Amino acid sequence: MTITAPPSQAISTDLPEPLDPRWNRLPGITVDGTRVAIDAAKYFFRFESHSWLLCDWPLVQQDLLSTDETTETAVEQLALDFVKTHGISTSDAGQVLVTAWNVYSYLFRAEHLPSLGLPQVTPDHLRMLREAATFMALNKVELNGHISNVGPCWFFPAATSVVFDLDDADGGMLDEVYHGTWFNEYRRIESIKAHAALGGRLVHGCQSVPDQSGGACVPYGASMDNFRTELTRFREEWIAQVYACRVL
Repeated sequence: MTITAPPSQAISTDLPEPLDPRWNRLPGITVDGTRVAIDAAKYFFRFESHSWLLCDWPLVQQDLLSTDETTETAVEQLALDFVKTHGISTSDAGQVLVTAWNVYSYLFRAEHLPSLGLPQVTPDHLRMLREAATFMALNKVELNGHISNVGPCWFFPAATSVVFDLDDADGGMLDEVYHGTWFNEYRRIESIKAHAALGGRLVHGCQSVPDQSGGACVPYGASMDNFRTELTRFREEWIAQVYACRVL
């Protein structure tokens, strides 16, 4: 099933909670409480695709989050089958943002903090993660590995340093939590299931440490060789443009 709508350079939606007003430091983003507006022409470095694959978040909560893998079906296969069955293509970027907010509010929730051995991560850091990851959901990778949509939040430490006044160490820590999924198998499984709502799995381009290679929710089956090759073509120039937005 495909929801069709004319592509628009204007993206707007209301999120369940207000965002930090410092998001207004990035070109093209206007935040006013819960209201978010994005001028795509100013925000994106590359904006070639105007559609995203989503699954209904309440349905993911009801039918997938509580499903366990078996000796016959791994969790990745469960998520892939769910996306194939329930995925809907939409050109409504506002709905992508709302879905992403729900996904990351679930993944980065405060109940994890006491038991994960990460005393440096605070509830305020979780809020930052939820907000930045929500914008990252607008990034897009095609099945052939081509990176079609890239916004400032692709470069996670750079964007968070601009918006939240983080130094490099704190920005790198947030990036590790974002793509490391809490560094244990329980949370990785949770992440795989939750990202089905965004039509794929979380893929990052970093090596063993955050190096500004960023990432996106990528469809299952996408070419990782092409994905890695694409990253080298734009990262340095666009990272510099993000850092240029820092308030000194």
